[in-house]
Amino acid sequence: MKKALFLGYVWPELKTTAAGHRMMQLIQAFQEQQYQITFASTAQPTPYSHDLQALDIVTEPIALNDESFDTFIKTLAPDVVIFDRFMVEEQFGWRVAEYLPQAIRILNTEDLHSLRDAREKCLKETKKFSQTHWLHTEKTKREVASIYRSDLSLLVSTYEMDLLINHVNMHKSLLMHMPLFYEAVSEQTFKNWPSFDERQDFIMVGNGKHAPNVDAIKHLNKYIWPLIRKQLPSARIQCYGAYLPQQVKELHKPKAGFIVKGWVEDLPGVMQHARVQLAPLRFGAGIKGKLLESMRNGLPFITTSIGVEGMCDEQDWSASLADEPEEFANKAVSLYQNQRSWTKIQLEGIAVLNRCFAKERHSQRLFSVLADIQSNPTAHRSQNFIGAMIQQQTMASTKYMAKWIEAKNRKK
Repeated sequence: MKKALFLGYVWPELKTTAAGHRMMQLIQAFQEQQYQITFASTAQPTPYSHDLQALDIVTEPIALNDESFDTFIKTLAPDVVIFDRFMVEEQFGWRVAEYLPQAIRILNTEDLHSLRDAREKCLKETKKFSQTHWLHTEKTKREVASIYRSDLSLLVSTYEMDLLINHVNMHKSLLMHMPLFYEAVSEQTFKNWPSFDERQDFIMVGNGKHAPNVDAIKHLNKYIWPLIRKQLPSARIQCYGAYLPQQVKELHKPKAGFIVKGWVEDLPGVMQHARVQLAPLRFGAGIKGKLLESMRNGLPFITTSIGVEGMCDEQDWSASLADEPEEFANKAVSLYQNQRSWTKIQLEGIAVLNRCFAKERHSQRLFSVLADIQSNPTAHRSQNFIGAMIQQQTMASTKYMAKWIEAKNRKK
């Protein structure tokens, strides 16, 4: 049986983060291709961590800068190793390349972390973001180097694909557009959803460990929600998400219609009974799981240009898009009150989901490309001179720093 090793930045949390949902989708896709799955991480599980063992997935704790990983990887001998984010590839990629060179190395980017960080810094410094600025940050260089070292990198966003191909001049053979993917929404599913009149309240969804979400809820509370309440004095918004920090919890003001709920187990149920989702994201990267979940549950949304970036190039998002607080509030109020517009956007969301995020299509593409690489990995790697050069430099630096730390830890 073929083997796949997933090296996780954290243990996947299916019901709290889009990243956790993405990781579980990839694991399931490899299982459907008859791979035996092992999941390993240096992190500690949390109460929200998915029960992987119940899915017949072998789980292993691993340590940083420890030669025990070398024995582990050689003994397991996986055919494919999937790194969850570039930081994990930095930590373990050179070990896999040295001790199991025949294994195909796949980087699951989740999103371009360097892009998100660069945008956040520009926002804080009130500077206009530019792709040139992003290209010259230290984190960008680290992340791009990680992509070059990998045999294949999965990107969820069409915008980020374009960024790497046209601004970094990276060869397409190293990249694959692989968004979050879902089963199609059927006509029967659509008919079972609550109607416009059966839904009420605005909602906002976002994990509190994710900086763009914390910024968005504070921005909503300070600049947008008062404008909505001015037009809809009895309106309420319910804010959901795990790990919400104290600064967000303190925004809970029921008399102002601003209700901070925290984590909810049944998010689809909540979404199917809400009327509009608000997502005023001012920075970020990748594609937004909260918006895809909206479309999966028939919930129209208002968001920003950052919110819809890279989701589906051929889609006109103008009806759901606003970057300035006043326009955002006006569109939110209009959508909340106008059943015809609401239904139109709901149907467009289903069409986008079924056209751009179909599970069968994306899963087939992944394993077709993977089979091509596995058939002749030497030929695939020979086209990536920059990756080979960076890998050699990594071996000469990161490897020996890790070995020094190992020796130091042994003395302790």
